[in-house]
Amino acid sequence: MTRAIDSFDTGEDENILSDKMVWLGTPQTRAENAFRIVEVKDDNEKTLSLITNRFDISPKEVSEIYRSRWAIELFFKRLKQHVKIKTFYCLSETAVQNQVYVALIVYCLHVFIQLETGSKRKVLQIIRWLKRLIWKPSYQWIRRLENRAVP
Repeated sequence: MTRAIDSFDTGEDENILSDKMVWLGTPQTRAENAFRIVEVKDDNEKTLSLITNRFDISPKEVSEIYRSRWAIELFFKRLKQHVKIKTFYCLSETAVQNQVYVALIVYCLHVFIQLETGSKRKVLQIIRWLKRLIWKPSYQWIRRLENRAVP
């Protein structure tokens, strides 16, 4: 539940729909500080309400920060889905970084194989095939990627 305190100028950007200072919560459980809600249209014409406590930046900057943050979130989602790191073998910062780097390199090699062979297969399929065919001759990998029978 929000209660508007003040409205701000949205500027000339047509993607910024509103910019308000609000109280969040009910009168009994209201947050101690006021927040800012910037409503924007995304690329798919959906309305997004972005909540922040930053009153020192423009609504356009709020929108760009959230857009950048969302791109980072999607990157980590993809990383978790495709770069299979189930456990860290050591907990030191350097060891964790090295494990993530190695996993990224392996994933990039899988994407490279997909691009170089011109395969229409998904990267996940390529990863599964390469795991199964790891000790087989390379011509079997290529035949599988080209969707030809493997002798």
